[in-house]
Amino acid sequence: MDSISMISSLIFIFFCAFIFSVANSSTLGVNYVSPLLEIQERERAPSSVQLTTAYGVLNRLIPSHFSSFQFHIIPKEHCGGEFCFNISNHPGLARDGSPEILIRGTTAVDILSGVHWYLKYWCGAHISWSKTGGAQLASVPDPGSLPAVQDAGVLVKRPVPWSYYQNAVTSSYTFAWWDWKRWEKEIDWMALQGINLPLAFTGQEAIWQKVFKNFNISTSNLDDFFGGPAFLAWSRMGNLHKWGGPLPQSWLDQQLILQKKILGRMYELGMTPVLPAFSGNVPAALKRVFPSAKISRLGNWFTVNSDTRWCCTYLLDATDPLFVEIGKTFIEQQLKEYGRSSHIYNCDTFDENTPPVDDPDYISSLGATIFRGMQSADSDAVWLMQGWLFTYDPFWRPTQMKALLHSVPLGKLIVLDLYAEVKPIWATSKQFYGIPYIWKVTLCMLHNFAGNVEMYGVLDAVGSGPIEACTSENSTMVGVGMSMEGIEQNPVMYDLMSEMAFQHSPVDVKAWIDLYSRRRYGRFVQPMQDAWNILYHTIYNCTDGAYDKNRDVIVSFPDVDPNSISTLQTVLNDVHEQYGKRYLRRAILEEPNDSYDKPHLWYSTSEVIHALKLFLESGNQLSDSSTYRYDLIDLTRQALAKYANELFLDAIEAYKLDDLHAVAHLSEKFLGLVEDLDMLLGCHDGFLLGPWIESAKELAQDEDQERQFEWNARTQITMWFDNTELEASLLRDYGNKYWSGLLRDYYGPRAAIYFKYLTESLEEGKGFDLKAWRREWIKLTNSWQSSRNVFPVKSTGNALNVSQWLFEKYLQDLGSHDH
Repeated sequence: MDSISMISSLIFIFFCAFIFSVANSSTLGVNYVSPLLEIQERERAPSSVQLTTAYGVLNRLIPSHFSSFQFHIIPKEHCGGEFCFNISNHPGLARDGSPEILIRGTTAVDILSGVHWYLKYWCGAHISWSKTGGAQLASVPDPGSLPAVQDAGVLVKRPVPWSYYQNAVTSSYTFAWWDWKRWEKEIDWMALQGINLPLAFTGQEAIWQKVFKNFNISTSNLDDFFGGPAFLAWSRMGNLHKWGGPLPQSWLDQQLILQKKILGRMYELGMTPVLPAFSGNVPAALKRVFPSAKISRLGNWFTVNSDTRWCCTYLLDATDPLFVEIGKTFIEQQLKEYGRSSHIYNCDTFDENTPPVDDPDYISSLGATIFRGMQSADSDAVWLMQGWLFTYDPFWRPTQMKALLHSVPLGKLIVLDLYAEVKPIWATSKQFYGIPYIWKVTLCMLHNFAGNVEMYGVLDAVGSGPIEACTSENSTMVGVGMSMEGIEQNPVMYDLMSEMAFQHSPVDVKAWIDLYSRRRYGRFVQPMQDAWNILYHTIYNCTDGAYDKNRDVIVSFPDVDPNSISTLQTVLNDVHEQYGKRYLRRAILEEPNDSYDKPHLWYSTSEVIHALKLFLESGNQLSDSSTYRYDLIDLTRQALAKYANELFLDAIEAYKLDDLHAVAHLSEKFLGLVEDLDMLLGCHDGFLLGPWIESAKELAQDEDQERQFEWNARTQITMWFDNTELEASLLRDYGNKYWSGLLRDYYGPRAAIYFKYLTESLEEGKGFDLKAWRREWIKLTNSWQSSRNVFPVKSTGNALNVSQWLFEKYLQDLGSHDH
């Protein structure tokens, strides 16, 4: 039996092993939102439009097999009233030139989900973002030889109607510089993953410009209101204003045109895009135009010295009559521009903005008024709200939470359980006190912060959490979702999570992972199977409940005096005999003040190094695979990053022992590792700085815009927000990235400055000059933000050879011990 046939057979066996019940599984929440579902069904794009669009996605995905599939739209009644897809052998299969596989679905998204399901479980294929290796379709048999499904066909129903996608800040951390070409690829990916409830926030500044004009706010007044292109998410939420701006009119116009294309394609696929609603965030000028309005100034949000040039935005009280008027106008203007909506609007007035008083009646009146602003423009409006505030803000006790959730008619408010895979609110709030909600994942699971590059996840929670929520007593769950702050990382997590939109029973994750490695690389390779089993139990088994904000020393260098980093001196023997080798668990990073976050480590590093060794052993068979090269580089990066954390501690210990020779040696080794890691990352397009900067520049209309946009792009991934000569941004390194170019050009030189002051301290017999260090690295950062040097947009180098070399240079002797 050839490898493709073997994979197909094994995948089919696995599929049959976990194929789920197709009984009606509607929750109470689905019953509550059924009126909206009926309206959306009536307003959905015609079947002919959806089919044409679905064939377009198929042609872009696998043009060689365009004629192998036939699609049909079917009513929900054919699926027991649920959304579904049905895969069957085409009736004309025996005739030459006839399609081989017939896929029927309730929408174009469901049909394309069926295509993905078939390619995944009958052809051993894998689909991920281009940056993470792209689609593995080499395992798909040639046209005319596609595997047949069972005679009765395969019916797959959604247990809940919606599959949600995006976070309010993804628009800035990932989408900021996208053009239509990139957006089209993303919408294709979304449809193949079954996503039918995406946020659609692009271009809203052009809408606001027209809205505020009705309230006598000039265009120039809005220069102070909107953030720059890389910071729009936070100006929309009222966290900041003007930072990175002002926005050129050409940007506003371009983004509105782009939004219309995005919405058009989403509607053509039968999706339900979520539009923004008014949350109360208003420009300062509104207070002058309406002096009697209840407008308050919010407190500082992460500026260094409460700098009012960027912070302390203005919030219109929801109880003021002007609130409903502006909210109504905003939705009316969107309806005018776009021609329609899906009737679901996102509003997060209280996300990082706590109400002034905790009186339940007041909170209830706030919620009711916010919703009235939507409903006054769209009588079918439904409010979609992030539940993040209930996770982090102690203000929201049960009484206050119920007051807000019950302020809107039942079925008119949907809550996103934002961190459900780690801290599910539904389980502690009696199903959000009866309000419909969506189980959401952001991969550990607000899995990703700021698009940081870190292998991380909780696979078991993803494979069972949505099922537990959906089947719990009196469940009000209406969807599942992914709300990462940045995408294009950890493809294994998104592959499983997107599948949960169609699962009715917990997934056997061990069996699923075994198949994943076959599908990911297009063939069975035993060492890879073993490696992924290790990764499943280590990197992708984070159960400590900690937020995985990447604080590796390379990308988030500690801004502290070295003496504030505690070490366990009792297990140190003679540093002269030990430097250059690993110290075994003899250093602890503590947080003596708020300026330093210790790196997160939740797994056995020796096991992960062994997994990397297995990856390398598979290289001769898989080195031509883009998915393999991406994963190999990512795993090598992960292992080296944790080793770099140890090297840093070694240098700190040597410093405390006044060992200048050891500090010099370890500093040199650390900086050499940064250079080597930069070279490794340059071997795959998914780890390059160049595309981020160049895509920003490509949207500019002139030299001034190009300079402004590039500054935005560089600033977001380094200092992020404002600073002084001696005080770094409070959000420094929040958007850090392991990107080739960034390590060599910025992270390495920054670390070199710190090590220089370590060395000078020992040479001159004086304390560490923290002020001098800060002044110099802040100056370096600000200079880098404004620089214009160009970085490659295409990878070079042999990933396997470089990874093997680095393994032998740094990791080969570490695999038997944890660090």
